[in-house]
Amino acid sequence: MVGIVIVAHTPVASAMLGFAEHAFGVLPEGVRAVDIPPYEDTKVSFDRVVKAAYGVNTGHGLLILTDVMGATPANVASKLEALGPLSGLDTPIIVLAGLNLPMLMRCISHREEDLEGLAHKALQGGQNGILRLGSKTSQETTEK
Repeated sequence: MVGIVIVAHTPVASAMLGFAEHAFGVLPEGVRAVDIPPYEDTKVSFDRVVKAAYGVNTGHGLLILTDVMGATPANVASKLEALGPLSGLDTPIIVLAGLNLPMLMRCISHREEDLEGLAHKALQGGQNGILRLGSKTSQETTEK
């Protein structure tokens, strides 16, 4: 089973994991959350992400979900992916940014997929989970 690590700004990661626990009725196996607080040294953040990755690594790959591309959580996760085997994890790692709840639900629901398949399902879930609800409203523009 692919390990999943949620890395996001405080308190997004733990809130997402809490939602998954609520939705599934149990804390999903092989999923960890790492909240990155403001002003934390990136070395400390990286070490916490590595520890979480070790905790869910079964040798079938790691999927790391982050909230915002270019922000500290994504940068820390990308550093782990870039290190690859040098991190000591000895498993493939994929990092996806733009975390949303449909993406997380899809990941947890399709844990039997291989890493590439799970990453694809996650991306589909994230994109397909963004919908406009309600009736179409017209926007009037006024020119002055």
